Amino acid sequence: MKAPLFFSSGNLDKVRELREILLPFSIALHSLQDFPDCPETMEDRDSIYGNAIKKAIEGAKFTGMPALADDTGLFITALDGNPGIFSARWAGESCSYQDNREKILAEMQGQTNREAFFETAIALADRNGLISVVSGRVRGTITESERGDSGFGYDSIFEVEGLGKTYAQMSDAQKNYLSHRALATEAILPLLKRILKI
Repeated sequence: MKAPLFFSSGNLDKVRELREILLPFSIALHSLQDFPDCPETMEDRDSIYGNAIKKAIEGAKFTGMPALADDTGLFITALDGNPGIFSARWAGESCSYQDNREKILAEMQGQTNREAFFETAIALADRNGLISVVSGRVRGTITESERGDSGFGYDSIFEVEGLGKTYAQMSDAQKNYLSHRALATEAILPLLKRILKI
């Protein structure tokens, strides 16, 4: 029997990516789609760590399951670390992935320093509160135009350091091995396996 785990996210792309990363393990991953009455957490903390912790604790309390939650930011040196914690809504509250990418490319026009990094914080909580929080970080550069057709979010404008490819130019399997979310999941996995007894 698979161990139940709640992933406190309504982002179907993130849910699919995490489900693929956890596929080798005996885990039944649930998300906000399985709990339509679960209130969505207000992401009002001042860091990706704070947002991930808040979402994990609220998710565990509502579902009664161990809960994972993540928050991811794209941090661009030339933009003073922005969009950072505002990455999901950089172009406005109801923006699309495309809107966000176009805004970043416009803001980066003429910039010679295109260094950036993605960082994902993942928090694990149960009904008693926070258990742990970890992170994964991948360095790279912002491209001058979109490249690739895979992935989501900023994947087509972020070239991974040392690879010469954006995330959107990778297969799902390669991205799931190299991504910031994969690195954070790998860091939390030993503890997660102990908590879930798998």
